[in-house]
Amino acid sequence: MRFRKSIRLPAYDYSTDGAYFVTICSHDRKCLFGEVVDSETVLNDIGNLIKFWWFKLPEKYPTIETDISIVMPNHFHGIINIVNTDPFPTVGVDPCVDPNQYAAVGVDPCVDPNIDGHTNQGGRMGPPLHKMIQWFKTMTTNEYFRSEKQKGRQYEKLWQRNYYEHIIRNEQSLDAIREYIFNNPLKWELDKYYPNNTSEHTG
Repeated sequence: MRFRKSIRLPAYDYSTDGAYFVTICSHDRKCLFGEVVDSETVLNDIGNLIKFWWFKLPEKYPTIETDISIVMPNHFHGIINIVNTDPFPTVGVDPCVDPNQYAAVGVDPCVDPNIDGHTNQGGRMGPPLHKMIQWFKTMTTNEYFRSEKQKGRQYEKLWQRNYYEHIIRNEQSLDAIREYIFNNPLKWELDKYYPNNTSEHTG
């Protein structure tokens, strides 16, 4: 039996407050999301739905904020800021009386009171990063399949199996990554994800 090696840091709590730089590639790095024309990204329908669901993430997970992002022809870059605050009131409401009011957080508080076992002194923390990315990939994939089926077109796998993340440690690193994301279309032909470029991203 083959075991897929995890690229996450084994001892790191990915529900911890902080900024995370995330990269997700299309399946086989195919250019499914659009193209770069005159150093600007021109997104197709798939690229636009990816952009749409990225901005839906904070509605689904109130403990995060989305920062700068970009959809490239065969990959996506974005920064997620986890800013844990207690989304559950401490008085006046029993979460098990009306669990639907916490549906936006993506869990049933009566079944999973610790949200993957993560708690803090102020109350409950949100889910770890990989749960958010899993939801994002699921929603974009489902809408892509539905859209292509309605158009009578053949659809294929949208995303690669995993994703890459980098823990942003300080403001200097944050500024550098923001600049990299912003300038990504300007250097597309030199990018490690450019078609026929076989260099690998190590995360």
